[in-house]
Amino acid sequence: MGSQSQTLSAEREIAGIDALIAPARAAARALATAPRARRDEALRAAAAALRAREEEILAANAADLAASTASAAFRDRLTLTPARIEAMARGLEDIADLPDPVGRVLAAWERPNGLKLRRVAVPIGVIGMIYESRPNVGADAAGLCIKSGNAVILRGGSESLHSARAIQAAIAAGLRVAGLPEACVQIVPDADRAHVGAMLAAVGGIDLIIPRGGKSLVERVLREARVPVLAHAEGLCHTYVDGAADPEMARRVLADAKMRRTGICGATETLLIDRAIAPALLPVLVADLREKGCGFVADDRARAILPELPPATAQDFATEWLDAKLSVAVVNGVEGALAHIARFSSNHTEAIITEDAAVAERFLNGTDSAVVMWNASTQFCDGGEFGFGAEIGIATGKLHARGPVGLEQLTTFRYDVRGTGQVRG
Repeated sequence: MGSQSQTLSAEREIAGIDALIAPARAAARALATAPRARRDEALRAAAAALRAREEEILAANAADLAASTASAAFRDRLTLTPARIEAMARGLEDIADLPDPVGRVLAAWERPNGLKLRRVAVPIGVIGMIYESRPNVGADAAGLCIKSGNAVILRGGSESLHSARAIQAAIAAGLRVAGLPEACVQIVPDADRAHVGAMLAAVGGIDLIIPRGGKSLVERVLREARVPVLAHAEGLCHTYVDGAADPEMARRVLADAKMRRTGICGATETLLIDRAIAPALLPVLVADLREKGCGFVADDRARAILPELPPATAQDFATEWLDAKLSVAVVNGVEGALAHIARFSSNHTEAIITEDAAVAERFLNGTDSAVVMWNASTQFCDGGEFGFGAEIGIATGKLHARGPVGLEQLTTFRYDVRGTGQVRG
């Protein structure tokens, strides 16, 4: 055991993570006991710093974009604009306005012997955030961690390194204004991939790892981590258009669910449509999306209606496109939709479009995903849209947190036991 511990420590020292962990743990202790007013002050000051440093952040982002040779969808995730910087700043202010998640009394009771017990929400400690491409993720993570009393160590992708550093510098400026340690929000010093392995090995230093990125990153984290992980591997989301759907609503919602932003995990990747309405409605839906630049693959039943659509394989239905491409299948009502989702879903987000309440309830109760929606775009699976202020990630597991992860999910709890001299005897 001692040899293994020494090996883990050596891995961390080589990657420079140990230099971040000790300050992070000290900062977490300070942050956990800081009053809400000071944490909120840091968030508002950080928002002001983001606005004041807009030109600096955009210049850093331009350097990242100049070095990128990625697809249009990937570049969209990487790109910052004045509007997106303003959205980051407003997100921090929205988080500041939310109730304090720390110190909440989750339950309270008294035993027959007079002992009084309370379950109280407390911060987790030090969060390790590993993310790719979307630099605004760093601001969201920092804001949620500051508010919930957690320190965070950020490791952005090499493609967004300049942007991530500029954003972290603005957050640090906000922490200074509030008199909180800058080590509450740190970023790894360079793009060396060894940092990922070092963070995953940081037992006793990092309390929870949250990865946000592509399937290969998340699978590596889940495979190698010695630290607890909160993650989802893919966002393979489905929209099912039921036989009782309002056609105009279906057109509007599907267009948003697929094409609003194709590179996010809440984008619909598969359209399922009831065979009862497919002959009339599917050509309209396809035409709408094709006009917006979407491509398709389709099963045999859909191609019987639209023969020009390329054939889909089982692997296509298991693929998160993250691009302007949609898999299409015709199914036998809600049961057919549920069977398809059970086979291919990544348990992220599923939606049904229907005016039949009974069918909607069957769909909502019949899926095993973290988020299910009725008559709404799957792209609403977002912490900000859920009223969380922002999100640090989406969780598709069944322990601790599911769906968008906000402030409440970044706390654990302790038990306070108060007595008057009781002994067990």
